[in-house]
Amino acid sequence: MPQLVPPGWPDQVLPPQAPDWERSAVGWLFDLCPAEYRAHDVLRKHPVVLARFAAGHVEAAVEAARHGIRTARAELKGIVGNDVVDAAIAAYEREGRRLVQVGRQVALVDAALRGERHVPRL
Repeated sequence: MPQLVPPGWPDQVLPPQAPDWERSAVGWLFDLCPAEYRAHDVLRKHPVVLARFAAGHVEAAVEAARHGIRTARAELKGIVGNDVVDAAIAAYEREGRRLVQVGRQVALVDAALRGERHVPRL
C-alpha cells in the first residue's frame, strides 16, 4: 500500500498509514509548542487536543508577526536606521509566511489524527 499524504504534509511526520505515525506527529506538534506544554498529561495522552493547542500557538505566532509588520516602523523609528527597520519587516514577513504554512501542516495532521484519510485526486 503506498504511503499517501496530502500535499503540504510535514516531512517530519510519518504518513498516517505507517506504524508509529502518531508518535511522530505528537513529537512534531510538541516541537511547535512551548516546552512547558509537555508537562500537561492531557496533551501527552490525547494527540487531537495537542493538535488544537499547537494550532492555537501557531495562530498566535502568525498574529504576532502581522502585528510586528504593522508596528515595527513606528516602534523602531529613531532607534535603528531605516535599513534595519526594513530588514526587520522583511524578517517578520518571511516568518509570517513560514508560520502560515506550518498552520496548514498542523491542520493536515489534525485531520489525520481525527481519522480523515487523504484521497488523491486524479
